Amino acid sequence: MSIFVNKNTRVVVQGITGKEGMFHTRQCMAYGTQIVAGVTPGKGGQSLDDIPVFNTVRDAVDKTQPNCSMLFVPPAFAADAIVEAVEAGIELIIVITEGIPVLDMLKIKRYLHGKKTRMIGPNCPGIITPGECKVGIMPGHIHQPGGPIGVVSRSGTLTYEVVYQLSNHHIGQTTCIGIGGDPIQGTQFIDVLEAFEKDADTKGIVMVGEIGGQAEEQAAEFVLKNMKKPVVGFVAGLTAPPGRRMGHAGAIISGGTGTAQSKISVMREKGIHVCENLGRLGEMCADVFSQYLK
Repeated sequence: MSIFVNKNTRVVVQGITGKEGMFHTRQCMAYGTQIVAGVTPGKGGQSLDDIPVFNTVRDAVDKTQPNCSMLFVPPAFAADAIVEAVEAGIELIIVITEGIPVLDMLKIKRYLHGKKTRMIGPNCPGIITPGECKVGIMPGHIHQPGGPIGVVSRSGTLTYEVVYQLSNHHIGQTTCIGIGGDPIQGTQFIDVLEAFEKDADTKGIVMVGEIGGQAEEQAAEFVLKNMKKPVVGFVAGLTAPPGRRMGHAGAIISGGTGTAQSKISVMREKGIHVCENLGRLGEMCADVFSQYLK
């Protein structure tokens, strides 16, 4: 099993005719993802490698029945593109675009409340169920299918490093998700942890956090109260200079909260196995998850 995407996921690419959209569409197709349509206003009737391009998401849904959108729309138009996908009935929206104004995302967050559509991102690498479906910009070849470990991360680059280490230790993954590093996100750590806890094939989880905000502390509390599966955690930014903003837009430290050390302390208190040396994370996972590995 997996969470959110699998071999049956049908993807429409919003912004398919742009440079990034074209490149990553082809990469996803090469991995085996079902890319069934693209959308670029004003370019309906064209095609990309036999993928039909439509003027609107509604047209794409009517003709090709996608249930997932991968979004490469420029920041100024991304919020409207998200609303368009929701109104067309898309169940899962992966927002790759970075630089979307925070005010736009606040409006989108409120708009999505109570709706059935799940949004992952913005400013994220996407999601992959190894061997089945890749919706995003991650390098597919480093992932190893067959489970039993789920991965969730705020950082795209660190997601790749963690997955690379897991695969080198012959630890397969069920699903790997980059939730993005912006202050306003569609899907949080807790949402993904809950889904992994319910997934029968996921036996353990790796959670990669960053300095800034309180998402890791909130996730740790959720782990303590609601999860039976082991969680290995890592927090980037342990050596970040005090008072300096680092990395993603969400990496903002306020007062004594949001630091790597404060997050690590809380995570340990709540029962998460914390790795402080990124270079040894794969080794630690092999130890913590040993009972689930073949």
